[in-house]
Amino acid sequence: MASKQITNNENAVYTTSNGAPVARPYAAEKIGLHGPLLLQDFHHIDLLAHFDRERIPERVVHAKGAGAHGYFEVTHDITDLTSASLFKKVGNRARSTVRFSTVGGESGSADTARDPRGFAIKIRTEEGNLDWVFNNTPVFFIRDPAKFPHFIHTQKRNPQTHLKDPDMFWDYLSQNPESIHQTVILFTDRGTPDGYHNMHGYSGHPLKFVRDDGEWVYIQVHIRADGGFKTLDNEIAGRLSGENPDYGIQALFEAIEKKQYPSWTVYVQTMTPQQAENFRYNILDLTKVWPHKEYPLRPIGKLVLDENPQNYFAEIEQSAFSPSHTVPGIEPSADPVLQSRLFSYPDTHRHRLGVNYQQLPVNSPVVPVANFQRDGFATFVNQGARPNYQSTISPLTYREKPYANTEHKHEVWAGYARAHLYEVTELDFEQPRNLYRKVLSDLDRKHLVDNIAGHLGLVKSAEIKARQLSVFAAVDQGLSDAIAKAIGVPTVHPLKVASAASVVPLKTNIGQTTVTLA
Repeated sequence: MASKQITNNENAVYTTSNGAPVARPYAAEKIGLHGPLLLQDFHHIDLLAHFDRERIPERVVHAKGAGAHGYFEVTHDITDLTSASLFKKVGNRARSTVRFSTVGGESGSADTARDPRGFAIKIRTEEGNLDWVFNNTPVFFIRDPAKFPHFIHTQKRNPQTHLKDPDMFWDYLSQNPESIHQTVILFTDRGTPDGYHNMHGYSGHPLKFVRDDGEWVYIQVHIRADGGFKTLDNEIAGRLSGENPDYGIQALFEAIEKKQYPSWTVYVQTMTPQQAENFRYNILDLTKVWPHKEYPLRPIGKLVLDENPQNYFAEIEQSAFSPSHTVPGIEPSADPVLQSRLFSYPDTHRHRLGVNYQQLPVNSPVVPVANFQRDGFATFVNQGARPNYQSTISPLTYREKPYANTEHKHEVWAGYARAHLYEVTELDFEQPRNLYRKVLSDLDRKHLVDNIAGHLGLVKSAEIKARQLSVFAAVDQGLSDAIAKAIGVPTVHPLKVASAASVVPLKTNIGQTTVTLA
């Protein structure tokens, strides 16, 4: 039997943690007026012991965050794309929780810092929780998953000085030039959004929508703020970092309190397996986007936040999202960074919150959970007397995905185990070049140069500066030269990389239906 939850609207009586009333919360039992304290004073010991354990491990990344509750509503028929129950009918709604975050900073850091933002959504469907764990940029710095801990270490603090270190930051980026697309985006004003609720969200990774008959398409999900993507310039963002490091948290909370509910329109881009093999870029590469002209946005739904949390720790800090929390009709792709995240996210939740993190109210699905997992720290729902093994005494019902026995016509993988690392080629500079030359305005380009110069100029190593300038020169010589001039160093030639012809195109055996194992 669960304990009764007390809200701030009830006439609550002060008690110890075991429910016994206490008259004087500031008092401590002692011998006489001046003697030592007594070990029997459970109220005092309980108070201090719990206080000593109030903090749980901070998220390694995405530690600074804000969040709220709301709903996802299906607005368009996409039953031609997916069999997911959520999308069976236009008008379907599911209560949702969203957590926004910066990536690199600690929990107390400024949320106007130049940094990508996390955009994580938990949609509570009738077939379980669907988590969309996105960012506010359509690409990322890496496509080789083993690079992630290395990259994050360079965004954190120097192990000796315990200071943020521009040399570490640019040393990594300049050695891993595939990061350039995300780097250019980060140093535009989009790197400093005007509040969490005024930005877009992107899946970045391709996912898969699957129909009952097994036919499927790759998708990219775009969540576009109905009020537009609003940004701060570097000067205002820097000032707010000092004046109000919780600017984003405050702005989101106050907007909802004023009933100015933030909303987003949700779209997907779709790509067939055949299109994927003919695409100029590898769609499993997290540093690339799909051109909208070739793969237009198709609206599917609406996301609205209309409820602030009553308790931040319980409802936002303890919220746990993972791209592996998915539902029938939606499947992961073979994107290696996504595949790595499928493991890493639940693993960090088990460390941070405990093995039963999905039993916490904010994380629990709206449908009953029935499996053979039992016990462990902080078990709230232990499934009663039902056997904890596959039993004929009290059997469970087993329901396959509708497409479980259909012929999957594209992703049939056959090969040998190998250590793979992407090669940097000319293709890695085409999209950032197009962004710089064709998408950014003159003012955007000026801010980009100023923002990069303000950070790269802090680097002590001339070698790192020159190496990063060569990466920028591979995007656009004028961009590199403008940055070099702004930081007072010589100009450099573009980085030499492999030709586009050296890229091995994505091939996953279309039409192959059997694999013989010797």
